[in-house]
Amino acid sequence: MYNESAAQKKYLAGLRHKKWGITAARWGILVVFLLLWEALARLGVIDAFLLSSPSRMAGALWTLARTGELWLHVGVTLWETIVGFVVGSVLGIALAVALWWSDTLCRILDPYLVVLNALPKIALGPVLIVWIGSGMPAIIVMSLLVSVIVTMVTVLGGFLGTEPEKLTLLRSFGASKLQCFTMVVFPGALPTTVSALKLGIGMSWVGVIVGEFLVSRAGLGYLIVYGGQVFKLDLVMAGTAVLCVLAALMYLGVAYCEKRLRARRAHA
Repeated sequence: MYNESAAQKKYLAGLRHKKWGITAARWGILVVFLLLWEALARLGVIDAFLLSSPSRMAGALWTLARTGELWLHVGVTLWETIVGFVVGSVLGIALAVALWWSDTLCRILDPYLVVLNALPKIALGPVLIVWIGSGMPAIIVMSLLVSVIVTMVTVLGGFLGTEPEKLTLLRSFGASKLQCFTMVVFPGALPTTVSALKLGIGMSWVGVIVGEFLVSRAGLGYLIVYGGQVFKLDLVMAGTAVLCVLAALMYLGVAYCEKRLRARRAHA
C-alpha cells in the first residue's frame, strides 16, 4: 500500500491552503467592495441616486421578487440566452467542421469570414426587426449573429492548428479524412473548442441584452432600459447585478464541463 511521505503531505497541504486562500481573497475583494460602496453612499461621499448602493439594489430586487416580475424577466432572458448559445455553438462548430473538410471552400470564404467577424452585428438590429418582427425570435437571431461567427472562427483556428506531421502519418497508414478528424483534429482542438464556448457565452449575453434593448417587452435588458427611462437607477444597477450573476453561473457551468473532460482524458 502506498504511503505518502511527510514532505508530500506538507506539499499537498500547502496546495490546499493556497487554493482556499485564493478563494477567500476573491470573496474578500467582493465583500470589501460592497461594504465600501455602501459606506460611501450612506456618508454622502457618492450620490446614491446616481450610483445607487447595495442596500438600495437589494430593496429593488426584493420588490421585484415579491411581485413576481423578477422571475419573469430572469426567465425570459435566460431562455433566450440558452437557446442562442446552444444553437450558435452547434451551428458554429458545424460550420467550422465544414470549412475544415473543404479546403477550397475555406479559401473562398476566408475574406468573407474576416468581414463578418469584424462587422458590428448590433448594427443589424433594426434590419432584423423589419425582417423578423419584434419579440423573442428577433432577440434569439441577434444572439446567434453575435455568437456563431466568433465560435466558428475560433474553432476553425483550432482545427487548422493541427500539426501536419500527425495527419501525414495517419494518411500514410491509409486513414480516411473522417478518421483523421475524429482521431487527431477534433481531440486536439478540444481546448480551443471549450475556449470558443466560453467566448460564446459572453457573446450570447451581449446579443440578447442588445436585442432586449431594442424590441423586448420583458427581460433583464428591458428592465434596465425601463429603469433608465424613469430614472430608477436602483433598478438599472440591480438588473446589471443579476446579469453578472447569471453570466458567471453559465461560465462556471462550461468551466466545470471542461474540468470533467480534462479529468476523463487524463484518466484515459
